[in-house]
Amino acid sequence: MIDILKESVMGSFNSIYSIAKIVIPLMIILQVAKDYKLLDKISKFLEFLTKFFGMSKESTLPLLVGIIFGLSYGAGVIIQSAKDGNLSTKDTFLISVFLVTCHAIVEDTLIFVAVDANGYILLSLRVFAAVVMTFVLSKRLKISESTLKQDINQ
Repeated sequence: MIDILKESVMGSFNSIYSIAKIVIPLMIILQVAKDYKLLDKISKFLEFLTKFFGMSKESTLPLLVGIIFGLSYGAGVIIQSAKDGNLSTKDTFLISVFLVTCHAIVEDTLIFVAVDANGYILLSLRVFAAVVMTFVLSKRLKISESTLKQDINQ
C-alpha cells in the first residue's frame, strides 16, 4: 500500500513539474509581449481571420490573446475592449464562440503533449471546429445587436 501511495505522489509531482515547465515560461513570454507591445504587432497578421468572420479589426487582439493565452486572460481583454466600446455585440459573441472551442491552443496543446497526446491531431481538430462553428454562425445566423443584447440580459 505504501508503494502505491509513493508512486501516485511521485507521479503527481512529475505531472505538475511537466505542466509548470510549460506554463511558467508562457507567462513570462506573455508579460514580455505585453511590455513591448508585441501582441499589437502580431495581431495585425491575424486581421484576415476577423475579416473572414465578418468581424471588426478591433476584435483581432482579444481573439489573439484568447487563442494563445486562454480564456481567463482572454476574457479580461475581451471585457475591457467591450467596455471601451471597441467591440460590437456581434464581435464579442463571435469571439466567444471561437474561443469556447479553441482557447489556449499553445498552452493546452503543450500540456497534452507532455502527457503523450498527439499534439497535431488535437490542435488541428480544435482549430477546424472553431473555424467551422464561428464561420457558420457569422454567415448563416442573422445576429442583430438588439437580439444579442436581449439574450444576454435574460
